[in-house]
Amino acid sequence: MQKLVWKLGTALVAIVAAGAVAAAEFPDKPVQLVVPYGAGGSTDLLARAIAQVAPKYFSQPLVVVNKPGGGAIPGRLDVVRAKADGYTLLFGYGSGEDLVVPHQRELPFKPLVDLDPVARISIHSIVIAVSSESQYKTLADLVKAAKTKGSITAAVASKGAAVDIAFLLFGKAAGIKVITVPGTGGSDAITRLVGGHADFGGGHPSEVLPHVKAGRLRPLCVALEKRDASIADVPTCKEQGFDVVTAGSVKGVAAPKGTPKEVIAALETRFQKIAADPEFAKIMGDLGQPVNFMPAAEYGPWLKSASDQYAALIKTLGVETK
Repeated sequence: MQKLVWKLGTALVAIVAAGAVAAAEFPDKPVQLVVPYGAGGSTDLLARAIAQVAPKYFSQPLVVVNKPGGGAIPGRLDVVRAKADGYTLLFGYGSGEDLVVPHQRELPFKPLVDLDPVARISIHSIVIAVSSESQYKTLADLVKAAKTKGSITAAVASKGAAVDIAFLLFGKAAGIKVITVPGTGGSDAITRLVGGHADFGGGHPSEVLPHVKAGRLRPLCVALEKRDASIADVPTCKEQGFDVVTAGSVKGVAAPKGTPKEVIAALETRFQKIAADPEFAKIMGDLGQPVNFMPAAEYGPWLKSASDQYAALIKTLGVETK
């Protein structure tokens, strides 16, 4: 019996030691950051900002790989099916495809089950804005107009997405009827808003800020619990008396299920150092994206809570999907 215990103990020590060695040597080849969207979007720009700063903390390059199409699901599925060794990572984990879409239709995988969280990098708030030519100067003006006219319209990229949900939640909180009008994407929604084809609209700061700086849009509020550091002079909806709070658009990193804990820890440590790097902070500020780092142990439960919130909102608001 003593020999058996000794052998088991020796084997356990060997396994732990092997894991420690693997983590110490990780990575020994380039790491892929799979972005399931096209180049130039907010997630892609953030991934490239990380890749730019990464050489300070990674011994191997981080390679951004864009896999757009299919509603951003195929790119995620590629990561789910990849070898669980830490060399293929999903970037953009926590977006609507992970928190919202699973409550609307069946997917070929479960985002919160089949992926292991590594770290949260950023949260983009949802900004409610109007055209700079609009007669509405405040949220109160919008609400008053809706009650007078019977309804107001909002330009959105698509039905059932996070922005659409936030706008419908605003309508519920204000006791008014909001009709969301989808288009062909985020840029199309902004274009229609700037052109005065909807009473209000908006999106993430990285989409809205260029038009705010150019004098084409007027931001009224952000739908977060606290103000968004990337657009800090804009108050929350809640500050103005309207309880409109959502998780926003979350940008994090995930690995295939079963990736060794030592590798997850090694990745988390390096991403945390990037998040704290002044060069990265400067790039993020220029992009209009805040840094909201969260370690893996906290990120998983946070995602579950955010997912549950969206599930409840979809049911309560009777959210339609395309």
